Amino acid sequence: MEAYLGAVLMRAFHILFGILWIGLLYYFNFVQTEYFKESSPEAKSDVVKKLVPNALWYFRYAALFTFLTGLYLLYWLGIATSVGIALGALMATFMAANVWFIIWPNQKKVIAGATDAAEAGAKAGLASRTNTLFSIPMLYLMVYSAHAGTGGVSSNLLISGNLTGFWIGLAIILVIELNAIFGKMNPMIASVKAVIHSGLALGIIFALLVQYL
Repeated sequence: MEAYLGAVLMRAFHILFGILWIGLLYYFNFVQTEYFKESSPEAKSDVVKKLVPNALWYFRYAALFTFLTGLYLLYWLGIATSVGIALGALMATFMAANVWFIIWPNQKKVIAGATDAAEAGAKAGLASRTNTLFSIPMLYLMVYSAHAGTGGVSSNLLISGNLTGFWIGLAIILVIELNAIFGKMNPMIASVKAVIHSGLALGIIFALLVQYL
């Protein structure tokens, strides 16, 4: 009974931290960046100095605790791993790494007004848009895989032999993440509309991979 309650509580915390993390991710990408395009330099400076540091604190620690609670569920509780869970967890891991090792270090330069603030902002922006792109298929895979075996979901989600879908998905994830680290912003994720459309398309691709391969 205690183990069951512990598992339920850990799932609840995982979902809670995930909501906070992805909610702030969407705020930064869909609300704040659009505001910055229209705001005056004075208003933008005020937001960067007073609002952004506070929001980034919640953002990065929500990412950290989403990752840690997810790791606990996967490893210590032995949640059954499927192709969907594996690919979704990999996306989430890269997303959390992007927050701590790309977005946050570069945003600190922007907040401090460093000489390379513009370049740092571009790097942080690319990683943030990449996380937004990942978020849609990641959320789909996590929800879909959590209900594997019910509602007519195909049993071929379980890693039991045919890993074609996993390897194709892994290759796609690595290409996208490498662009976040070494590449540049491209039209597929540059605007709010573009990244939403691209995220939905990527979600469909991964849905097909885990369902049929």
